[in-house]
Amino acid sequence: MPPEPLTPDRILEATEDVLRRFGPAKATVVDVARALGVSHGSVYRHFPSKAALREAVTERWLDQSHAALSQIARAAGPTPQRLRDWLAALFAAKRAKAGGDPELFATYMVLAGESSEVVDRHIDTVVGQLAQIIEEGVGKGELSLPADTEPAVTARAVWDATCRFHDPAYATDWGDESIHPAFDAVCALVLRGLGG
Repeated sequence: MPPEPLTPDRILEATEDVLRRFGPAKATVVDVARALGVSHGSVYRHFPSKAALREAVTERWLDQSHAALSQIARAAGPTPQRLRDWLAALFAAKRAKAGGDPELFATYMVLAGESSEVVDRHIDTVVGQLAQIIEEGVGKGELSLPADTEPAVTARAVWDATCRFHDPAYATDWGDESIHPAFDAVCALVLRGLGG
């Protein structure tokens, strides 16, 4: 049986395994290559540097939540419910990442700190989804904004107001049972503020 072709996805999967085993401080491109059974030069043909590889694995990790959130943003139905569903899906995804694989989550926190442009693009994408929901809600008369307020500005305010439920700095709070009523209260406040 011929060997499986070396693809960026295979390299990123192997990188996650190596990061999980060795942590971000000790993991090397040579470790990734060894896990794949190839030379480190083969890895460098896909990712020109260790920094590029680490940035790509961080971006992949952050992008995993985009698809589900995008589906909610584009779904039909009452806008206030879609907005709440979107916030709940974001919170659930972040909690699952933090609780499902704590070692890898800690590693990604280090990598995200190194890849501020990747994190900024991620935030721009998800805030853009929020803006889409808000703009549609205003267009349908289900949400309202103060005069001269853009949906993008409001979306960023909603992002900031809900940071306790998606910013990894608060991950230690996410396992506490009191987080659920707090999330419900913040969602209710946001929706009331938007007239939803």
